[in-house]
Amino acid sequence: MKHILSSCVCLIVLTSLLGCEPGPKSGSGFTLPDGDVKRGEEAFVSLKCHACHDVKGVELPEVELDLEQEVVLGGEVAHISTYGELVTSIINPSHKLAKGYIPDVISTEGESKMINYNDAMTVQQLIDLVAFLQSHYRLRPQVPTEYPIY
Repeated sequence: MKHILSSCVCLIVLTSLLGCEPGPKSGSGFTLPDGDVKRGEEAFVSLKCHACHDVKGVELPEVELDLEQEVVLGGEVAHISTYGELVTSIINPSHKLAKGYIPDVISTEGESKMINYNDAMTVQQLIDLVAFLQSHYRLRPQVPTEYPIY
């Protein structure tokens, strides 16, 4: 009986470990070299990202476009986006639409209005752009809830 029980436990453990194996589309193991913040800002301007985005704390050249809504990047946030999340947001902007904006203003039929830059941007520009953006996010300090003494 003990042998059957330990065999069942081993089978369950092995089965669950196999379920943890990343699939072929997994981001596991994906890394890019460190980017350069200054070159990232230059890429942000040269790709005209500032036509639709503002970056908190950064003076960017004026762009004359009639936008319904500018999407603000950077600043103090409750959650810092990971490197992978920022890369995904740039190369697949419809993957996750920006929170806090009216969906019809930033998307059409559920697809982001952001232009697809995948054929216009080099990998180096992407790496530098992510470094630039990450440098402008700050984690908002969590204010603990004060509970009355009972």
